[in-house]
Amino acid sequence: MSGKLRLIKRRVKSAQNIAQLTKAMEMVAASKMKRAQKQAIEAKPYADKVEEITTRVVSQLKKRRAALLKYYAQTKIKRHLVIFVTTNKGLCGSLNSNLFRKLFMWLTDRPEQTIDFITLGEKGQLVVLKSKYELVADFSNLSDFTQAVGSLMTLVNQGFTQGKYQAVWLVYNEYLSALKYVPRIKRLLPIAKTSLQQQPKSRDYEYLFEPSQQQVINKLLPFYLEIQIRDAILEAIASEHSARMMAMKNATDNAYSLVDGLTLEYNKVRQQAITAEISDITTAKISMEANS
Repeated sequence: MSGKLRLIKRRVKSAQNIAQLTKAMEMVAASKMKRAQKQAIEAKPYADKVEEITTRVVSQLKKRRAALLKYYAQTKIKRHLVIFVTTNKGLCGSLNSNLFRKLFMWLTDRPEQTIDFITLGEKGQLVVLKSKYELVADFSNLSDFTQAVGSLMTLVNQGFTQGKYQAVWLVYNEYLSALKYVPRIKRLLPIAKTSLQQQPKSRDYEYLFEPSQQQVINKLLPFYLEIQIRDAILEAIASEHSARMMAMKNATDNAYSLVDGLTLEYNKVRQQAITAEISDITTAKISMEANS
């Protein structure tokens, strides 16, 4: 009986240590989440407005002369570029696995296309390296993924304008709230025709260009690229810290629940041991009295 009690005490101690560790990780993640959440929430409306203005301006172009507007659907190019944003660390629940699942389904629908990847996050990098797809660049070594925006723009600009890629995509976790984040696959280039068709035709959105329409669009498109890439990264970071905070909170709650269960079991076993000892003493006393 004493051996079982010692075993339960060791399990209780282990569960308490785990609870302390996960609680500390939860607090760290919560602190990082607040900062990341603030950045993502502030950037989102701005990115949406830039995207709206860009699609409206592009919809007024009679000829898509800008290099970033060309669509190579009529050529033999079947190569696409995917900017894949995941995490460097684990312990964030199903955040990465849900994104992987959505990406694999998307890739399955495109067997005839060649897909190249640029990764931000070791989890995504490992997935690509184990696959048949080519990894053309990786920025997982950066402590802040937003530092890669400039390099990403260069790779996207060169690859798309030189005709190497037919389309460029963003794959990331879209941040909706501290409790909700969904995997998203977004076409970055060329600007989707569906986006142009969805813009309402109104005189309120007729633009006057100065110095010229072409010069404005040549400046606007790289800016659009930068904002959309940065926004996707910020949303992915906010999603990561939110998911990790919730995962660590659940782990802490489970650990404390385990401690409560083990404590109850310990008390039951201890009570049984005490009852057995009392019974033995009583039996011995009765036996001694009978013999006397």
